[in-house]
Amino acid sequence: MLNLSYNPFFPGRIPLELGNLTNLEVLWLTQCNLVGVIPETLGKLKKLKDLDLALNDLYGSIPSSLTELTSLRQIELYNNSLSGELPRGMGNLTSLRLLDASMNHLTGRIPVELCSLPLESLNLYENRFEGELPASIADSPNLYELRLFGNRLTGKLPENLGKRSPLRWLDVSSNQFLGSIPASLCDLGELEELLMIYNLFTDEIPASLGTCQSLTRVRLGYNRFSGEVPAGIWGLPHVYLLELAHNSFSGSISKTIAGAGNLSLLILSNNNFTGTVPDEVGWLENLVEFSAGDNLFSGSLPDSLVNLGQLGILDFHNNRLSGELPKGIHSWKKLNDLNLANNEIGGKIPDEIGSLSVLNFLDLSRNQFSGKIPHGLQNLKLNQLNLSYNRLSGELPPQMAKEMYKSSFLGNPGLCGDLKDNVIGSGSSGKVYKVVLNSGEAVAVKKIWGGVRKEVESGDVEKGRVQDNAFDAEVETLGKIRHKNIVKLWCCCTTRDSQLLVYEYMQNGSLGDLLHSSKGGLLDWPTRYKIAVDAADGLSYLHHDCVPPIVHRDVKSNNILLDGDFGARVADFGLAKVVETTGKGIKSMSIIAGSCGYIAPEYAYTLKVNEKSDIYSFGVVLLELVTGRRPVDPEFGEKDLVKWVCTTLDQKGVDHVLDSRLDSCFKEEICKVFNIGLMCTSPLPINRPSMRRVVKMLQEVGIENQMKPAKKDGKLTPYYYDDVSDHGSVV
Repeated sequence: MLNLSYNPFFPGRIPLELGNLTNLEVLWLTQCNLVGVIPETLGKLKKLKDLDLALNDLYGSIPSSLTELTSLRQIELYNNSLSGELPRGMGNLTSLRLLDASMNHLTGRIPVELCSLPLESLNLYENRFEGELPASIADSPNLYELRLFGNRLTGKLPENLGKRSPLRWLDVSSNQFLGSIPASLCDLGELEELLMIYNLFTDEIPASLGTCQSLTRVRLGYNRFSGEVPAGIWGLPHVYLLELAHNSFSGSISKTIAGAGNLSLLILSNNNFTGTVPDEVGWLENLVEFSAGDNLFSGSLPDSLVNLGQLGILDFHNNRLSGELPKGIHSWKKLNDLNLANNEIGGKIPDEIGSLSVLNFLDLSRNQFSGKIPHGLQNLKLNQLNLSYNRLSGELPPQMAKEMYKSSFLGNPGLCGDLKDNVIGSGSSGKVYKVVLNSGEAVAVKKIWGGVRKEVESGDVEKGRVQDNAFDAEVETLGKIRHKNIVKLWCCCTTRDSQLLVYEYMQNGSLGDLLHSSKGGLLDWPTRYKIAVDAADGLSYLHHDCVPPIVHRDVKSNNILLDGDFGARVADFGLAKVVETTGKGIKSMSIIAGSCGYIAPEYAYTLKVNEKSDIYSFGVVLLELVTGRRPVDPEFGEKDLVKWVCTTLDQKGVDHVLDSRLDSCFKEEICKVFNIGLMCTSPLPINRPSMRRVVKMLQEVGIENQMKPAKKDGKLTPYYYDDVSDHGSVV
């Protein structure tokens, strides 16, 4: 005997000289950090009875010389990187009883000659075997373990499997077996584990399994079984896991389930089960999970369910349950997941649900619950809450009026509170809601804050307050202008305690939200370019076609809205001003208005506003489009985007500034738009082009893209603008 197992040798090969130890009967080299192939010289160990080379990094094929070791009783090769087919001549190993070659990369068919041996245990799981399981395996008189899961095996299981052998553990999961379950699997009354998930099995469960009192685990999920489950299966006394999910089983849960006193996990999801849940389920004091979603169960949940003190998961979503929740659910102290979505359950949500301290997931959506939301719910630490599409009414509990629960109360028109169902934006002047009219058309409704607010929304500078005439500014400005790139104001409404503005609804939200979210990569360069041209066209209309001109004063990516085709509209005119002049020049504002990172430098210290202030802000938007960066970012330190761009451009070059998510084939056009952004953000207002000129330059980028010059010597002719900014040009 030579046992060197579990020694962390320096990675090395199995010595060829081991073949000289011809008297060896036991060779154990388990988990010895071995690499390389199994040497053919081991075939010289004619007296070897037990070979264990498991848990190493051996590769290559199993040497054919091992088939000459006729004394071998046990071979352990599991958890290596062995490949190729099992060697021919396995039938020579007449003494072999246990073979474990699992967790390798073995291929080919399972040899008939191997399955003809009087095996006791065969483990070939997690390999790449294919073809059918030889029927001769059923003739082995002592076979108690057969684990073949995680291969590519096909065909039917041997018809007499288990008829002559004390089969105890059978796992053929994750293959492509088909046909019926052999009725003989438990003929000798030894079967404990029957695992057949993820295959193509069909037909009904044989009634004989309903008398298999030895069973402890039954997993038949993800197949094509049908018919009713035999009554005996429901009541097997030692089964702790019964999984029948994702099949086409029908019928109801039998009252014989009362006998399943050891049942811990009952998983019936995605079948065609019908009828009511029997009271006897409430007698299963060890039940931890009862998952039966996507079935046709009806009636009320039985009151006896409150006796299940160990219950952690109760899932009956997508059924036809009705009635009310049982009284006494405070006894579900270990309940973590409650999902009753899409049923017809009514009545009130019990106050005692707030006492379920470990509840993490609660979905009661699409039912007929009515009344108020229990205040106790706000004491729970829920990761997911969904009470949508019920008949709930009254005030939201204060702690539930948070952003994280924004979509948790949809479709309950009687609910009210600081969070509404359809908030799609929020700014310094108010919140914006999506509202679907009776006609089915969606509109955006802005509710203006009442009075003067003490706090200032993040990113909005108003010297501690927000203008209280935002409503008038919006109405006066948008009420008299119409342009395809200016958001449309449909109507306004003023009441004693609210002011509402109704706009066209923009399906894709704001440019800022989209560009700087995880979806920013979806905005390819042609889309970004289109947005830039549209927004510039809208601002040009304000500056050059309105008499007197209108200055927006809050141009930023969050105020550029996108329709379903990513057409852009300039929005939010709460700070807009008609350009007024005095005898001494442009009239000064009383306060600074705008958003951090977008405010022109001269505006910050002169308080004088004109079109050049908007042009600077639009330049920042262009830099956002080409860099993918926010206007202010902790990464910039004390700099804003404009200063960061200029510094990085000088020190590292343009490639370190452009958004890496953009396709490099558009680099030339991107750089041209980048130049325009640099011009617009020139520190000196006089050097900034007019918006009409900005539109023309942007359009020229598109025209040149369509009429690119031919390459000369592998290079494109460089492009220069007539205007240059103080920042210089990157092209």
